[in-house]
Amino acid sequence: MKNYRGAVLLMVPGIGIVLAFLVLPLANVVEESFRLFEPGRIGAAKDAPYTLFNYAELLNTNYLYYFVETARIGLIASITGLILGFPIAYFITRRLRAIWRKIAIGFLVGIMFISTLIRVYALQLTFGPTGIAKILSGLLGVSMNGRFYTELIVIFGLLHYLVPIAAITLLGTIQNINPRLSEAAQALGASRWMAHLSITVPLCIPGLLSAFLISFTLCLSAFVVPMILGKGKILFVSNLIYARFSEISNYPSGSAISIIMLVLSLAIIYGVTYVVSKRLVKY
Repeated sequence: MKNYRGAVLLMVPGIGIVLAFLVLPLANVVEESFRLFEPGRIGAAKDAPYTLFNYAELLNTNYLYYFVETARIGLIASITGLILGFPIAYFITRRLRAIWRKIAIGFLVGIMFISTLIRVYALQLTFGPTGIAKILSGLLGVSMNGRFYTELIVIFGLLHYLVPIAAITLLGTIQNINPRLSEAAQALGASRWMAHLSITVPLCIPGLLSAFLISFTLCLSAFVVPMILGKGKILFVSNLIYARFSEISNYPSGSAISIIMLVLSLAIIYGVTYVVSKRLVKY
């Protein structure tokens, strides 16, 4: 009984902080999303009536475009980040000596401490008009001012921090897989690639799922990358929320968009987790 009370007492400060800095602000956002906004004001009035207009407005196809674009580009960037991050994690885990493994992991962790603004402007200088934009657009056969090229640069910006995150997430998963399983498959006649694809990759599915969900969540909440590299052609839901709160002070509309994005994000995350978990149980 004493241990139980001690555990509860230790949890009280943490629970208090979560309630004060997460639950309460989120509850205020939910409450604000149902308020009626009057143009010319900053946010809704305290006595403003409750309404579903802010949510009904999101049924407009113009708003749907932001959600679809955010999910589509985020999905492309997340999957690409996994494809690039998995070989890096595998190489670090299986091919490097202990000292070089520590250096490589330190390098990946160090990349995460680089400011997002520095990364974005570095990419803009490299792939922008003053960089190799003409060369790259010429190789791809597209205009460097076109939407396709801009979208490609935005994906590059997302990958700048998705690849290290995916690699770091997968390090522990690959480390926990016994390499003798793959060696046994090769001893039974499987090629190295076949053993890798049939043994290592399936055993890494929980880690791949975790890396994907982390990457996809970061893409959905990305703000600086699409704002700077998107050049007004590529805008995420986070940019729309910022415009509602900052530019026109329509807090109820911005709150409604935030809540819908939160619900959709949770639905996607739990949906993907459920489907993958079912397949893991099946096989």
